Amino acid sequence: MAYKDYWALGVWYRHYARLLGPQALYVVAHGSDPEIERICPGASVVTIPRDDLSHFDRRRADMLNAFQAGLLESYDWVIRTDVDELICADPELGGLDQIFSQAADYPVLTALGLDLVEMPDDRALSDTVFSSRKNASFSGHYSKAFALSRPANLALHGTRVKPRKLQGFPYLMPEGLYLVHVKYANLEALRQVNSDRMRIGNSAAKGLPGTGWREADADAARFLDGFAAKPLLPWGRARAKAYRVLSAVPARSERLGIVKARALKFPFRTTLPDWFEKFD
Repeated sequence: MAYKDYWALGVWYRHYARLLGPQALYVVAHGSDPEIERICPGASVVTIPRDDLSHFDRRRADMLNAFQAGLLESYDWVIRTDVDELICADPELGGLDQIFSQAADYPVLTALGLDLVEMPDDRALSDTVFSSRKNASFSGHYSKAFALSRPANLALHGTRVKPRKLQGFPYLMPEGLYLVHVKYANLEALRQVNSDRMRIGNSAAKGLPGTGWREADADAARFLDGFAAKPLLPWGRARAKAYRVLSAVPARSERLGIVKARALKFPFRTTLPDWFEKFD
């Protein structure tokens, strides 16, 4: 689902068009915007109204859950990400086709999340990301449920489950599968996105996203300061630490009815291995 954020949308489109073909891509445009169709040739663009932003997150989740259930009438798996999220699979571990084939009995897959971050000495961005952005930190918050083989309700980065099924609902984070959050990979684009979010977050509509939108600039500054202060670990050690913790035991919230990865923060950062460049 997209509203402006054209840089991230271009990255998203090029990434998934190479993986899946543009004909398998669906963009929900939040408000009429011909620029989205220009950036995403061959994708299916569905436009929904933007005249009422009240209860934004809940209404968006309900609509996207219904939409993905409809797509599962035609597809074996549906991948659902935000516009600034890229799914990458380690080619040495078989890639997406093999991961989906081995997970055929699971209703939902979760990917190990990481934030990709622009640093002062990084090269200027062009149409590629992974050749010029290498610094990253693993994130429990962005280790999200992202792919479905049967209808389910994604919410709060996990899966909403009926109380009687909460403890037994299957949780799988395949090894070698990553959700790369590129929000911080282009700080100039982030400034524009934050401007839009603060305008919306501080409007009078009811049920809007919280502090992360109302104070988006301050929230980003805190993240970037914290990221720069973290010690650097080699990819292998950092990945093993994050995967061991996040893949084993999920959070199962009886209050929220959610199964999800634990929203843990890690006191280290790392650099991506070169194989990520194959996704540029």
